[in-house]
Amino acid sequence: MAHSIRMVGFDADDTLWQNETFFRLTQEHFTALLADHAERDHLAERLLEAERRNLGHYGFGVKGFVLSMIETAIEVTDGRVPASVIAEIMAAGREMLSHPIELLPHARAAVEAVAERHPVLLITKGDLLDQERKLAQSGLGDLFHGVEIVSDKTPEVYRRVFQRHGTAAEFALMVGNSLKSDVLPVIEAGGWGVHVPHGLTWALDHADPPEGHPRFRTLPDLGALTLMLDEFEH
Repeated sequence: MAHSIRMVGFDADDTLWQNETFFRLTQEHFTALLADHAERDHLAERLLEAERRNLGHYGFGVKGFVLSMIETAIEVTDGRVPASVIAEIMAAGREMLSHPIELLPHARAAVEAVAERHPVLLITKGDLLDQERKLAQSGLGDLFHGVEIVSDKTPEVYRRVFQRHGTAAEFALMVGNSLKSDVLPVIEAGGWGVHVPHGLTWALDHADPPEGHPRFRTLPDLGALTLMLDEFEH
């Protein structure tokens, strides 16, 4: 196993900085706006259905979330949702798109330490403009060998990304909070998947861990990453 890792990829949202927290807060506001029209659980189910339906149209990120909230508001009110509620939903979306970045514990130190020994990539999905804004505000941009903002994370996408930056997937390691997006497809592509759980997980991102797989690891936080790399490489 020694020296088998030549490149390390990092996810962005909920791996390096907070993201899902703001989606949850906005959804709470959405629930309050429509409290007269739908029960909390029913509204959450309808919104999740809309998000699932719309992923193929709008992709991942705040804009798709806002459009799904508007669609859900129209549905649960039988088309009678007040324009003022639509305006509040849109305002909540704009607030999400301008929210200051909150780095997660050990994020900067982990990226800096790994960057001293391997090329590091930021591999994230979501809205292009929003992800570029968050990366710029994070102050981490200069640490990355490359930045890849992709529409989805599949084994083939990971193979292409690592190949484009000069490394086959089997020599690459990906670090992220999402088993579905950051771990399972990388392992399927032949690489290493390191799961760093976040307290909140989007329902559509749920997946079961590949327990026992030789290329799967779980860490409590990013502070344990360099020690794990030491074990891999010695």
